[in-house]
Amino acid sequence: MTSMTYRRLGRSGLKLSTLSYGSWVTFGDQQGLDSVLESMQAAWDGGCNFFDNAEVYSGGKAEELMGQAFKELGWARETYVVSTKFYWGLAETPNTHWTLNRKYLSQAIDGSLERLGLDFVDLVYCHRPDADTPIDETVWAMHDMITQGKALYWGTSEWSADEIRAAYAVADKHHLHKPVMEQPQYNLLHRDKVETEYARLYEDIGLGTTIWSPLANGVLTGKYLDGIPEGSRADVKDFGWLDEAVASKEVSAKVRNLVPIAKELDCSMAQLALAWCASNPNVSSVITGASRASQVTENMAAIDVVDLLTPEVLDHIEAAVS
Repeated sequence: MTSMTYRRLGRSGLKLSTLSYGSWVTFGDQQGLDSVLESMQAAWDGGCNFFDNAEVYSGGKAEELMGQAFKELGWARETYVVSTKFYWGLAETPNTHWTLNRKYLSQAIDGSLERLGLDFVDLVYCHRPDADTPIDETVWAMHDMITQGKALYWGTSEWSADEIRAAYAVADKHHLHKPVMEQPQYNLLHRDKVETEYARLYEDIGLGTTIWSPLANGVLTGKYLDGIPEGSRADVKDFGWLDEAVASKEVSAKVRNLVPIAKELDCSMAQLALAWCASNPNVSSVITGASRASQVTENMAAIDVVDLLTPEVLDHIEAAVS
C-alpha cells in the first residue's frame, strides 16, 4: 500500500507530494486524453498532488490535455498543484522564442491558463536563463504575474547558482516576490547541480527543488541494457540524443551494478532510482513520467522504498555508480 509523503517547497509553506507526475514527452506524443486521464487518476490514487507541465511540451498540447483532464476528473482546485514553464515559446518570432522579456511572459501566462482551463497556476518557472534580457526585467515580470493572481510562486529551471542569486538579490532589493524553487535534472548519473552547485542556496535563500529526469530518461530502469525496446523513449522520434547514453558501456555497467541492490530490496530498478532521488532532503519533489497508468502506479509505490534506503544501502548504491 503506497503511503505518500509531502514536503514543503523549500522554505515556502506549500506542500508537494514527494513523488509528482509530469507531462514531458508523453502527453500528446505517446498519450491521448483517455490515457492521460487514466495516468493522472493513477497518480492521484497514489497520493500525488503535484502535476508538472510547460508551455512548450508538445507545442501546447500537453497543457490542453492536462486541462481537459482536470475538468473531467473534477478534483477540487485547492487539492492539487499545477505548474507551467516559459522560455522556449510556441512561435519563432523575436518576442516569442527563447526569451524571458516582459512582453513574452505577460502574454505567455494567459495562453497557458487558457489551455489549462484554470484561473491561475500554482508554480511558474523560467524554463531556462535568458542572457539577452536584463534579469531585473524578468524578475519584475514574474513579480507582476504573481501580483495579478495568475501564479502563486515562481522559480527557475536549469539556471546556474549565480543566476538564481542574482534574481533573488533583485527581488530582495525591490521587495518583490522572490524565486522559491528550481527545477534541475537530478538522478544517479547527473548530480552536480543539486548536490554541489546549489549546496549553499538551500540554507541561504530557502531554495526548493522539483527535480526532473529521475530515471535518466529511462536508462536507470535497466530497460536499455539489451538494446532499445520498441515504443520506449529512446525509440521516440526527436529523442535520438538519448542514443549516446543508452549505448554507453560505462553507463550500462553502472546500471548493471544496481540490479542486485534492487533485487535485495524487492523493488524495481525504477523504484530504486526514484527512491534514491527522494532520499535527498533538499529535493522537494521528484517529477515522474510514464506513458501508461500501470507505470504510474509502479512509480508512486517507490515512496515505500525510501525508508529502505539505510545509510548502508546508500553506500552500496554509491559504490555501484562510482
